[in-house]
Amino acid sequence: MTPIVTRAFARAGLLGNPSDGYGGKTISLIVSNFWAEAILTPSPILAIDMSDPFEQSFSSIAELRQHVVEHGYYGGERLVKAAIKRFADYCDGRHELTRPCFRIAIRSNIPLQVGLAGSSAIIIATLRGLMQWYEVTIPPYLLASLALSAELDELGIPAGLQDRVVQAYEGIVYMDFARSAMKDEGGLVFGSYEPIELDSFPNFYISYSTRGSEPTEVLHGDLKRRYQAGEPAVLQAMDQWAEFAREGKDVLLRGDDVRLAELIDANFDLRRRMCRLNPHHVEMVETARGVGCSAKYCGSGGAILGTYFDEAMFNRLGKALHSLGCHVFKPHLRPV
Repeated sequence: MTPIVTRAFARAGLLGNPSDGYGGKTISLIVSNFWAEAILTPSPILAIDMSDPFEQSFSSIAELRQHVVEHGYYGGERLVKAAIKRFADYCDGRHELTRPCFRIAIRSNIPLQVGLAGSSAIIIATLRGLMQWYEVTIPPYLLASLALSAELDELGIPAGLQDRVVQAYEGIVYMDFARSAMKDEGGLVFGSYEPIELDSFPNFYISYSTRGSEPTEVLHGDLKRRYQAGEPAVLQAMDQWAEFAREGKDVLLRGDDVRLAELIDANFDLRRRMCRLNPHHVEMVETARGVGCSAKYCGSGGAILGTYFDEAMFNRLGKALHSLGCHVFKPHLRPV
């Protein structure tokens, strides 16, 4: 049997983040320069290839599922285990998982801990591999919610839908997580999602730091506490971030690059007023702005995204950020 190979790409938050976990609106895009890949091949036992010291062999998907229920997750393979467990849960009463066992190997070239959504890419790639292996169809809006449940419900990792939604749909996606937009299907909650179709893309760049990032819970732990306490400034900020995304959708569709750059900068400026930020990551933003580019965080920190207006500006940007130990590149927004 020919191996099944599935991918999910890195992503960058364009506008609206970090309001996605707080009933806001966001726009995100995939970064197909980097991906996580799942490779499934026939095997007499279910085996996970992650070069992990823990035993990863099981007689069936049911045994893995029971192992997780009884013993939890260990080591770097926990994302794959959680994805397989949640896939099996989803299929209960819907699909019979009767095909032979498999060996799943996970490979990823997404830079670690810089806010490009490497963890969710591993889960989405795994779920896509399982869907092909068992010939199960899961629509993108539910695939995103299923992927989130693997991290949030199985592993207790603070996360939101935004990353998984754009990785499930690919391209550029506008997302509405307002309470009035949320729906529930079989216990999986999802918002209103709208892929943004463009004939040509703005001049985006992405830069990431080789020094890594802070875990997302560092930012969101404090922000969530303040939000739940009803702090007026935080509630107002969530509304403003959502408005940046709402306007940004229209700006993208009419090709207004000047206004897009203003929104990107405003999105970060509000973040800086509301949150304690890593000084090195702030320096990345300020350095990019210093050569004329717009700039904001891609996620929790460690990578930034923005726009430039010509190749001369992009070259100046590259030199300036390289001096800070950062890599700079032009993102590919379509799957490769």
